[in-house]
Amino acid sequence: MMESWSFLDTVESNFRPLVVIELAKGTKEETIEWFTKRIVDKKANGGAQLLIKPLVTENGVENIYLVGASHLRLLLGAETVGLVKECSDNSMRTFTYSSRKTFKHFSDDNHNFLTMAECQYIIKHELENLRAKNEKMIPGYPQAKLYPGKSIVRRLLTSGILVQIFPLHDREELKKLRHSWYGRVKVGYQPLDDIRCYFGETIALYFGFLEYFTFALIPMAVIGIPYYVFAWEDYDKYVMFATFNLLWSTVILEVWKRICSILTYRWGTLLMKRQFEEPRPGFHGVLGINPVTGREEPVYSSIKRQLRIYLVSLPFVCLCLYFSLYVMMIYFDLEQWALDYHKENESNFSSLMLYVPSIIYAVVIEIMNRLYRYAAEFLTSWENHRLESSYQNHLILKVLVFNFLNCFASLFYIAFVLFDMKLLRQSLATLLITSQILNQFAESLLPYWLQKRYNRRMKKRLCSKKTDVDLSLADQVNMEKEMGTYLGTFDDYLELFLQFGYVSLFSCVYPLAAVFAVLNNITEIYSDALKMCRVYKRPFAEPTANIGVWQLAFETMSVISVVTNCILIGMSPQVDALFPDSKMDLVLTVALVEHLLLAIKFIMAFVIPDIPRDIQTKLARLEFESLEALKQQVRAFQMQL
Repeated sequence: MMESWSFLDTVESNFRPLVVIELAKGTKEETIEWFTKRIVDKKANGGAQLLIKPLVTENGVENIYLVGASHLRLLLGAETVGLVKECSDNSMRTFTYSSRKTFKHFSDDNHNFLTMAECQYIIKHELENLRAKNEKMIPGYPQAKLYPGKSIVRRLLTSGILVQIFPLHDREELKKLRHSWYGRVKVGYQPLDDIRCYFGETIALYFGFLEYFTFALIPMAVIGIPYYVFAWEDYDKYVMFATFNLLWSTVILEVWKRICSILTYRWGTLLMKRQFEEPRPGFHGVLGINPVTGREEPVYSSIKRQLRIYLVSLPFVCLCLYFSLYVMMIYFDLEQWALDYHKENESNFSSLMLYVPSIIYAVVIEIMNRLYRYAAEFLTSWENHRLESSYQNHLILKVLVFNFLNCFASLFYIAFVLFDMKLLRQSLATLLITSQILNQFAESLLPYWLQKRYNRRMKKRLCSKKTDVDLSLADQVNMEKEMGTYLGTFDDYLELFLQFGYVSLFSCVYPLAAVFAVLNNITEIYSDALKMCRVYKRPFAEPTANIGVWQLAFETMSVISVVTNCILIGMSPQVDALFPDSKMDLVLTVALVEHLLLAIKFIMAFVIPDIPRDIQTKLARLEFESLEALKQQVRAFQMQL
């Protein structure tokens, strides 16, 4: 970086508020003064070198502050976080301030070169990396201890001094996005590029995957309808359906990798370097020097982390899995009771009672999943992972293992222990439909209704006031700070993962699973878009190159689906009749077919490249040019010597 941080001003005439910081009521003046000083202080002094000013309302100055940054500060911050932008020659390169003139649409007076989401991401990055140096406590709060390397923002949050930090909405851009996204019901693709510019790559990639997965389910749904209509009780005819299922689950995941790489290359995140990722805000340890980057950051023993994982987290997860199996056995006792009741009474009411245990079990599963999620988040945070990616991977692994067993253990038990295909079909349909209804209500309908009530009250209060530009900003901040907080795409991907399991594992028994999944996902696209734009605060943008560990989770599920479908095919009377004399021959044949299908699956995964050829060429050219530039720098340095 040619320019030094020291020449940046901390005052700019055209202040543009980007991020809101809300402190608790009654926060002491010395605390506010210390925190704001750290925000505006120079980088060399451990500050963030940002701009900040209090929000002025009709009641005076509240404990709400608006944070922005000068145009120059944002450009230098873009280089720090490694943003990738498009150059004038249409190639994608990591932005550097020294080569800023080579990037498309760049000019010194163009303040829209960086999107608002990118600017807010840069500010978030700088705030999260404010760390204590010599402070022993937060000024004014002796009980809130600090030590070198501790995240200041994290400590303020856990101490209750800092209520929240969130990025502001751009009302005009949001209005345009709403209109093009869900303002009218239409058959077509989502405006993924617009979603990315406003919400960032992580959320745009989720909606891209949701859209792609919905389209990919349509062939399964179309084929499943005639199987359901014409062969309801004839499970022998599902052999072809199960075979198609196996190929389908492999192809769609491999094609998605290619689509994902196309999107992320266009957005610039495919090239972003993550190996020098900054420590996550919740990471704590003794302040030391990173041997790779040479920067000051907290250091924590990996041995202590491993002990916490294997001596505490792992036994807890195993205990929860045992409890889940115990609840499952209670469910089967209820199923047996309902069946006995139906045999004794043979009435319409007793027929309905047959579905009650499955419905109750589906509700209990959702409750257990949500309770376990809180425990998993606490344990993963306590393990003290250095990187956000490592934290997410361990959290996802904990949650996936429990959710998989909790949601699918009963289906495996019915299929491979009880051998009851009719009960399997009934349980699968009940679990799938009930979980979809509960998720739509809990994630979209209820938050939207609560937010609409609050907005109605706010509008009534504002109608009696005169509004000008400044007051309009204050009203916007006050409305947005009361909105719910979007907790990320974790629950959304988890819902799709479980849905993929219901469709791929046992859909040959219940072909309509794909039909219900398509209908659910169509409504999910609109309801998720609605809650992003109307229900929740604007989330901070997070650059990402793929869907992360979820890709591995879906691929693992597809491998398991090969095994389950092969066993289901082997259990069918049609296949069983081919081996009347030796069941061992049947088992060996099914195992051989299963191994062959897995081999075909892995060959297809190898043959279909994850990145299209043209993008591979562009990446190789960029790497070659980087090496050539490095060689020239080395030669120039040697000549000077």
